[in-house]
Amino acid sequence: MKAFDWHADPISRATPITKSYRNTQNVRRFFTRECGDGFRFDRTFMAWLKDGQEKTMGDAADEWVRRQAEKRKA
Repeated sequence: MKAFDWHADPISRATPITKSYRNTQNVRRFFTRECGDGFRFDRTFMAWLKDGQEKTMGDAADEWVRRQAEKRKA
């Protein structure tokens, strides 16, 4: 099986986050589409993405939105 190309392969909410995950422009476009123009990577979110737990890009988008809502509450 060919490794997922984070630069070029289509990304959907069902795309699994693999050990080869990279923060690429393709990934940024996905998150901007799912989370809005305010999307930004930050260290804690990037650490969460790469923590080795099984998750999808949809899970990641939902987590980013949840974190933003928490920040607004504080």
